[in-house]
Amino acid sequence: MNRYLTKFSLVVLTLLTTLSADEGSSTEPRIAMKTNAQLIYNDKAPVVEDILELFTEGKFYGRLRSNNFHFNWNAQNETHDIHTIAGVGTSLVYQSATWNMFDFRVGVYGSYAFFQDKNDPASSLKAGKDVVSRYDVINGGNRYMAVIGQSYLRYGDVKYAEVLAGRQLVETFYTKSNDTKMIPNTFDGLVINSKAIPKTAMSVAYLAQQKLRDHTTAHSVLMFGDSASDPDAATATYEYAGKPVTVSSSKYSENDDAGMHKGLTYTALSAAGKPTDSPLITGDVHNKSVENLKLDGSFYVVPELLSQVMLEGNYKFKVNEKLSISPGMRYINQMDSGAGSVGGASLSGNTLGYENKDSLNAQMIGARLVTQYENYKLNLGYTQILDEADLVTPWRGFPTSGYTRSMARYNWKANTQSARIQLERNANKSGVYKDLYIQTSILLNNGDESKNVPNSLYYYAGFVQNIPSMVEMQWRLRLGYAQYLSNGATVNFEDFNNLDARLELNYFF
Repeated sequence: MNRYLTKFSLVVLTLLTTLSADEGSSTEPRIAMKTNAQLIYNDKAPVVEDILELFTEGKFYGRLRSNNFHFNWNAQNETHDIHTIAGVGTSLVYQSATWNMFDFRVGVYGSYAFFQDKNDPASSLKAGKDVVSRYDVINGGNRYMAVIGQSYLRYGDVKYAEVLAGRQLVETFYTKSNDTKMIPNTFDGLVINSKAIPKTAMSVAYLAQQKLRDHTTAHSVLMFGDSASDPDAATATYEYAGKPVTVSSSKYSENDDAGMHKGLTYTALSAAGKPTDSPLITGDVHNKSVENLKLDGSFYVVPELLSQVMLEGNYKFKVNEKLSISPGMRYINQMDSGAGSVGGASLSGNTLGYENKDSLNAQMIGARLVTQYENYKLNLGYTQILDEADLVTPWRGFPTSGYTRSMARYNWKANTQSARIQLERNANKSGVYKDLYIQTSILLNNGDESKNVPNSLYYYAGFVQNIPSMVEMQWRLRLGYAQYLSNGATVNFEDFNNLDARLELNYFF
């Protein structure tokens, strides 16, 4: 690990913890943020009787934020670059009052990035890539982003049924806002939520387009950009590690999420007669009809390409007032509707080691045991992706989340077995962490070396705290270290053990 960064992180953590030792304020903040980055609005806009008050009684919510990233590789080459990138940003959200079950929301977001683009190619940026648009950097050198992140109308009552239309944050199993950088992941479409059935929450969404966190325009939900989809794309050439690196912005013009299937390009889809603008149709069902039993189901469909179904059950045994034990199981079935014949069984497009190279039929099984004692939670999780095809979920909802998902680990390649032990302290649902929240984990991934996927260990530690004397201010420090335990046929993965360090500050007003 980089010893200077380690010392810096320890100094920052010590200073912040010392600051947080002051006597806290009892005032509830207008906005709170949970550890998964979802916001809680405590100061809500009222219900009004006059249509003019729909506007005059609305609420503004502001946020200032800073994100800082350092990614350190054990070895560098033209595609593995040690780099540091920082970003500052702001957002302003207006929530109207509610009149006759109708209201609306508009949110604008901005970000500016600081990094040495002459030495660090945009294509080499890792975790910090989302504070800037790589497409805009290559096309015009822009280091800033300014977007409308939310703009939707809502009608109805969440207790029974509500309809939301427009650009919005969509929180389902397969889609997340994942607002851990500067701008959230958003979707353009229609969402219906309902709690009309007792002890059951349901949602269904028709999402025409997506706008990932590092994009300034909306794009296809399941298409990877290429020169044919963006004929006006620019290129940039860098010299790194003694070799020239040429990058085209076209690969960042559509869905370039790390979990995206790189074989589903505009050219490949068009040649196969498949649509390049298919919508994402997804939905969730959560049921608590049986005491202590939580049942969850979810699905997604991208017409003429791909679909998935997820089923999960968790049962809580209450040993006493302080101790509970909750076993859980998850099953995912991915059904190919033609995407496999276009892009192949692998997310990377390299189908070496895959038995059926043209099929995206896939399955995942998962099991976990969660033990909670007072403010401590221990999660033992296991997942296995069967030896068929990779799972495709590029909308920031992760199929192994809650089981074996750790920061920046995409462990849903075919024939991958993962096991994780995770310990949490001081978790809560309020989004205000006056007591230091700590999450630590060790993840073991057993990859399929025939597919050039190495075995690895991932060590993670995360800290979150609201300054008790100023609860509107929250800091987060996250550290992850990847250690590869095996090598591929042509790659020495041990050269690319890496440290991923992230420091985030948020102020809400």
